[in-house]
Amino acid sequence: MNIGNWIIYAGLLLIIIGIAYKLNLLNWFGNLPGDIRYENKHTRIYFPIVSMLVVSIIVSLIAGVIRR
Repeated sequence: MNIGNWIIYAGLLLIIIGIAYKLNLLNWFGNLPGDIRYENKHTRIYFPIVSMLVVSIIVSLIAGVIRR
């Protein structure tokens, strides 16, 4: 597959993510148990560890389906 097809697929994926964000379907992202959030008066530190694990699993499953 050439680079043009990958750019088209990446664009379609971004459109799907944008629509899901606009429809508030991604409210769970960053609010799962295990996501580390520290807020102070002047500092805000955020590590979405569990959310990124979930996204990684979903992307791996989709990639596995596409490869077959």
